[in-house]
Amino acid sequence: MPRISPPAIAAAGLVGGYAVARWTRKRPLGGAVLAVAGGVAAREWQQVGGVKASVGLTTAYVAAFAGSHPLAKKIGAWPAVFSVAGAVAAASWAVTREKG
Repeated sequence: MPRISPPAIAAAGLVGGYAVARWTRKRPLGGAVLAVAGGVAAREWQQVGGVKASVGLTTAYVAAFAGSHPLAKKIGAWPAVFSVAGAVAAASWAVTREKG
């Protein structure tokens, strides 16, 4: 079975979580999308890069979510979400590219 790359899962979780929260107007539903994708990404990071990679990248994922809020006040919501999603995807790729 082909695997979805961890960088794609992480980016999709951040973008998808925001999109669901915004379009449904139900923030908990968006949070659920964010959490499920984060859990899947964390599992993949652990399988590919080990526990340290998983903990570090999961921390970056949560920090990106939190950091998108103040960033949105400066550059707008969608640009902030895409920026942090890209940053997490790039970090994930950098950490796991040689191992996966």
